[in-house]
Amino acid sequence: MGSSLKNAQFLIDSRIADAARGDAEACFDLGMVYSSGSAGIGIDLVEAHKWFNLAAVAGSEIAKDCRRDIAEDMTAREIATAQAAARAFLVATQRRAA
Repeated sequence: MGSSLKNAQFLIDSRIADAARGDAEACFDLGMVYSSGSAGIGIDLVEAHKWFNLAAVAGSEIAKDCRRDIAEDMTAREIATAQAAARAFLVATQRRAA
């Protein structure tokens, strides 16, 4: 079981690296992981909203739908937290790229 958790973490880490380069598909994949609790990660709607938001900003139309769907199960505070996290990620990755 430890090996599968390591593989899941490697997958997530690699998708985060791709997301940092602006890959909309990687952001969408991370949103799916956190919204479904797959890859050994618990469901985290704030984190899922953040990644769907980033995917939407990068041009993913389906991410907009997913973000809207999970927002129905979130409080206004949770949505604000997710939006702030998405902005922070964009700022952090833009500074690294510069």
